[in-house]
Amino acid sequence: MASSEAQFWFVALTVLLPCLSVTAKQTYIVQMKHHSKPSSFATHSDWYSANLQALSSDSDSDSDSDALLYTYDAAYHGFAASLDPEQADTLRQSESVIGVFEDTLYNLHTTRTPEFLGLETANGLWAGHSLQDLNQASNDVIVGVLDTGVWPESKSFNDAGMPEIPSRWRGQCESGTDFSPSLCNKKLIGARSFSKGYRMASGGSYMKKPKEAESPRDQDGHGTHTSSTAAGSLVANASLLGYASGTARGMAPHARVSTYKVCWTTGCFGSDILAGMDRAILDGVDVLSLSLGGGSAPYFRDTIAIGAFTAMERGIFVSCSAGNSGPSRASLANTAPWIMTVGAGTLDRDFPAFALLGNQNRFTGVSLYSGTGMGSKPVGLVYNKGTNGSSNLCLPGSLQPESVRGKVVICDRGVNARVEKGGVVRAAGGVGMILANTAASGEEMVADSHLLPAVAVGRKVGDLIRQYAQSDPNPTAVISFGGTVLNVRPSPVVAAFSSRGPNLVTPQILKPDVIGPGVNILAAWSEAIGPTGLAEDTRKSQFNIMSGTSMSCPHISGLAALLKAAHPNWSPSAIKSALMTTAYTHDNTMSPLRDAAGGTFSNPWAHGSGHVDPSKAVTPGLVYDISSDDYVAFLCSLDYTIDHVQAIAKRNVTCARKYSDPGQLNYPSFSVVFGNKRVVRYSRELTNVGTAGSLYKVIVSGPPGVKTIVKPSRLFFATVGEKKKYTVTFVSAKGGSRTSRSEFGSIVWANPLHLVKSPVAFAWTLL
Repeated sequence: MASSEAQFWFVALTVLLPCLSVTAKQTYIVQMKHHSKPSSFATHSDWYSANLQALSSDSDSDSDSDALLYTYDAAYHGFAASLDPEQADTLRQSESVIGVFEDTLYNLHTTRTPEFLGLETANGLWAGHSLQDLNQASNDVIVGVLDTGVWPESKSFNDAGMPEIPSRWRGQCESGTDFSPSLCNKKLIGARSFSKGYRMASGGSYMKKPKEAESPRDQDGHGTHTSSTAAGSLVANASLLGYASGTARGMAPHARVSTYKVCWTTGCFGSDILAGMDRAILDGVDVLSLSLGGGSAPYFRDTIAIGAFTAMERGIFVSCSAGNSGPSRASLANTAPWIMTVGAGTLDRDFPAFALLGNQNRFTGVSLYSGTGMGSKPVGLVYNKGTNGSSNLCLPGSLQPESVRGKVVICDRGVNARVEKGGVVRAAGGVGMILANTAASGEEMVADSHLLPAVAVGRKVGDLIRQYAQSDPNPTAVISFGGTVLNVRPSPVVAAFSSRGPNLVTPQILKPDVIGPGVNILAAWSEAIGPTGLAEDTRKSQFNIMSGTSMSCPHISGLAALLKAAHPNWSPSAIKSALMTTAYTHDNTMSPLRDAAGGTFSNPWAHGSGHVDPSKAVTPGLVYDISSDDYVAFLCSLDYTIDHVQAIAKRNVTCARKYSDPGQLNYPSFSVVFGNKRVVRYSRELTNVGTAGSLYKVIVSGPPGVKTIVKPSRLFFATVGEKKKYTVTFVSAKGGSRTSRSEFGSIVWANPLHLVKSPVAFAWTLL
């Protein structure tokens, strides 16, 4: 018996060990010294393959022939490969290797907008540019969107009236099990997918059949929403089940769209994102839009930042979402200065819903519920705030049917998806839900297309309803709905979820850059999934309303496409400067922008330079331009090795030129960190893109504890394209305590036609 048992274990281990060696492998991104390629290799890809083959023993050489997942040509110098940890360590010892990094998982940062942004105004929309000329010029601009793919049948990708595709375009539409290249047209001119990193993470080998069909088709909805927001065609009578009815259109409705599917059911893997960026750059996009991100990291470890650097060098504007981790401080993603980092604000449109309590108090919230409703008869109201900490959150399986059946349930916002909470209530027999904010979300209300009658309310109202439910012996409630309401005041308001500064990667660079519309945004949707995204949601809609910096990012991507059409010779940094320096910081009540998190006034760590104003951005007067060499000088001012700088710049760099302080970069905003110093001095250079013979005077505002001196105080530009420098000195008052406090101000160059405004953030410590 003992011998048979031993034989069993021998056989079992013989079977299991190869499996264990396979599962131990994972995706690594290998950063190479590009210029170190021996001349004996014809291509870098050959060199990378040789490096991998050198790792292989005779016994596993066959399996390692499939180890190379991606070779990056433009966005990155290196490759992605399936390796075990020992192989990764061996590669790290090579002098030709800068770094070997585990694949990173990034996450998605999940109508009336054009009118709200002033894009519908017929007269004088773009000073010096007729609408017809701008639309025609937009036909030559290509917006690349890295996301969950595209639903090509959507009317938002109708190509009626569009001319032939620009001859410079090198992209294509890939064939897939559920995607035919013939689905593309003169509007949707490219559709690709990148899944090897996802496959490795989900199945242990990119050769295995993935859980999700490998094709550019959008099974999630997010990618269709973002790409149509950026550059969707005009679609009349668009709505989500009757809400937000009107004409839907992207920011640049006459621009072209190319989609790169890099996000799958488990998220977006860095190796796939890099492959998508690499291909988009080579395809010839003019704008790159990425509504995704991870945490903050040094730029040489940030795959998106490295890929975006190449894009910027090649004249491609890169827009990324700031993240949905607000209102927590220092919660930003995508903070590289060559990236436009976009936060989120509200529109002047709302979807009111009402909760009438048994004590006759009637509270207003928001909802996109579109069913038959619950009638006018009050029913029992329940709030399970007890020892079971999950029932008040309405987590799956947390509600007892006997206590909620036939009642309206109060669910605290947080932890699980808002729409999932409604599904949990419905599954337990509840007939309605009041989704109540806690301190984390403050007064921000996000409307959702709930599966049962539901209303979302802010924290203050939520507290009153919770108190009523817990104190009244027989609490009741009834929920009703008010449709779509326009001209909401105040708006915009900074969304509570929008990630905040300061910028931990480089505190001397103020981030986010701007905010754009990101709350309750109507755009095209995938018909493969219901509006809530829940498995039990069988409804189908060609449009959906979503919220997140994922939604604000493509607004700015589309606006950048319009600016590119109006000014084809502008650099990405000039376009970025124009959008930043013309942004506004007051709402439609003429009050300073407010923050939904607490209802107080917002600040540049939440809204950056302010809310974009595209009609002013097209004629900013002056711009802060930045060359790729300037960005290299910026990188050399950081605590990076030459190899790290070269890994980002992808060329030989000596750092002979570098700034004494990273804040010397010619950025359109200022972030002043005094630290142990009382005086911080920066210089800036402005380029005249307005009229010849323009005179500007400086207007300075700041906190009482800081003196701001600008020299010269006047700038005269005799010609268009002329550049003028100025120096600004910030002096902290003597005796000021070195605390973690922060203050804010601004520097404005003004003349009768233009206000070129830069926000200033002051900090006395790094955090």
